[in-house]
Amino acid sequence: MKNFKGLVWKENVTKVVQEINEKDIKFVRLQFTDINGIIKNLAVSSKNIETIFENGQSFDGSSITGYRPIEESDMVLFPDPTTFAVLPWRSKEKSSCRLICDVYTPEYKRFEGDPRYILERALAKAKEAGFSYMCAPEQEFFIVKENDSALPTPIDLAGYFDFHPGDLTDELRREIADTAEQFGIDIEISHHEVALGQNEIDFKYDEALTTADRALTMRMVTKIVAARNGYMATYMPKPFAGINGSGMHTHQSLWNSDATQNMFYYNNADTAYLSEIAMHFMGGQLAHGRGMCAVLASWPNSYKRLVPGFEAPIYLAWAHKNRSPLIRVPNFGGRKSAARCEIRCPDPAGNPYLQFAVLLAAGLDGVKNKTDPGEPVELNVYNMSYEERKERGIVSLPESLKEALDELESSQLMRETIGETAFENFLREKRKEWDLYRTQVTEWEVNRYIRRL
Repeated sequence: MKNFKGLVWKENVTKVVQEINEKDIKFVRLQFTDINGIIKNLAVSSKNIETIFENGQSFDGSSITGYRPIEESDMVLFPDPTTFAVLPWRSKEKSSCRLICDVYTPEYKRFEGDPRYILERALAKAKEAGFSYMCAPEQEFFIVKENDSALPTPIDLAGYFDFHPGDLTDELRREIADTAEQFGIDIEISHHEVALGQNEIDFKYDEALTTADRALTMRMVTKIVAARNGYMATYMPKPFAGINGSGMHTHQSLWNSDATQNMFYYNNADTAYLSEIAMHFMGGQLAHGRGMCAVLASWPNSYKRLVPGFEAPIYLAWAHKNRSPLIRVPNFGGRKSAARCEIRCPDPAGNPYLQFAVLLAAGLDGVKNKTDPGEPVELNVYNMSYEERKERGIVSLPESLKEALDELESSQLMRETIGETAFENFLREKRKEWDLYRTQVTEWEVNRYIRRL
C-alpha cells in the first residue's frame, strides 16, 4: 500500500526483515510514547512484519494519554526500520526485537500529536535555517530496593565518583552499559552520582531524533536490568528529601545542515571560542526559559528538585564555570567539535521528543532574533539577594508545575512548536496531574500541623 517512504526506507526494511528471518525472531515489539514520555508497547508476530511495514498496525489511540478522544480513536503505527534491535534479555527460544514507531491517522497522514513527529517538525525547521541540532543528555537515576512496609530505599551509601571493590552499583552500571551497547548506543561514561543510590550513564551525542530514541531506550534498559537483579530503577526527579534530585543536563550545539561543521565554534580565545550563533542560541533559551519549563520539568515532583541548595538551576542566567545558572558552557578546550552549551533544568522523567523540540525552537528563535544572553554570571546565584538578582536582571524559573503551565499556555512559540493538538492535550493532562497533586494531604503536613492548629 505505502510507497511514501522512499528507496532508502525500503532497503532498510529489507535488511530488518532478513535479519528477523535469519535469527528466527518470533515476536516484534512496536514501541512509541504517550505525551508524558511513557513508553507504550505492543507485540506482534514476526510473520506479519512485512505487512505491518507496508500497511501499518492499527491501535486504539483513545487509550493513550494525550492522543485522541474515543469518537476518533483509530490510529496506525508504522515502524522505523532504523530503530531495529534484538532484545538481549530474551532467550534464543523466545527471541524478540523492538522497533520504534511513528504514529499515523487512518488516512495515512502523520498524527500531529505524535511526540516523535513534533521533534521531526522542529528539526525540519532547523534544516530550513541551515542547521542540524546535536544534543546529548546526562540522565541521572536512582537504583532502589523495595521494602515490605516502607518506601523504596537506595541500595548503597556511595557518593560522587566513589569506588568500592565489589560495589553493587558499579556492577549494575556495567551491565546496563553493556546491554545498551547491544542497542547500538555508544556509552561514554558511567559513574555514581552525588546522592545515595544515584547513578549516571552518558552516551555519545547525535542529532536530536536519534538522541531522543536512545534516551528512551536507556530508560527501558536501565529499568529492565535493575528489575532482573531484584531492584528498581527510577527517573523520578526528586524521590528523596534532603539530597540531590535527578536531572537531565543536556549538551547542545548547532551544526551546518550536513553536520560537518560545528556552528557554535569561533576561532577566537577572547570569546571563549563561542560564535555569535552560540550566544544567540543561549539567549533564546534564556528568553523562553519560563515558557518551556513545563515541558522540560513536566511533573509536580519536578519542582521539588528545582530548589536552591541541591545543584539544580533555578535562575535564568548563563556562565562558564558556575553551575548555579540555567545554562553552562563547559570548558571544551578550544576543540571545534566540542563547542557546546549545557542546559541544566530538564529532568529525565519527561518526554525527550518534546523536550528537545522546545529546546531547539527556543534556541533557533534566539538565533533568528539575535537575542543577547547578557554577560555570564560567574557568582553563585544561590547566594545573591533578591535585590542583587533584580539589579542584574536575573529572574527565576517557575516554582511549581501550575506556574509553569500558566507560562507555557501564554507562549506562542511553544504552541507553534508543539502544535495545537499536542499543546492542548499536554496542558489538559498536566493540569489534571496538578489537580491530583494539590488535593493530597502529605505525611509532613499532618506531622507538622495536626497538633498545632
